Amino acid sequence: MEEYGYNREAGFLWLIQKKKDHLQADQAVSYAPEATVFMEKFKLKKMTGVKTKELLLWLSVVEKPTSEKLTFKTGTGLSDSFLASAFG
Repeated sequence: MEEYGYNREAGFLWLIQKKKDHLQADQAVSYAPEATVFMEKFKLKKMTGVKTKELLLWLSVVEKPTSEKLTFKTGTGLSDSFLASAFG
């Protein structure tokens, strides 16, 4: 990670890093060099710079509610859920 920051009033978090692709909970995930997100209680919204591979397509992840299961939603309406323990 090269840079990160958090604006507590706006709930805005950003990070700058080298592009990173990896498997996370048996799911292909790609992080762009710059990623941003707005954080609310139990939810990450307006996420940029994060993609997941579904059916041979890379889709941007735009929202992630938090709970025992994490549900990733894309701008195209696709979603998938994983146990939170797979990310710990």
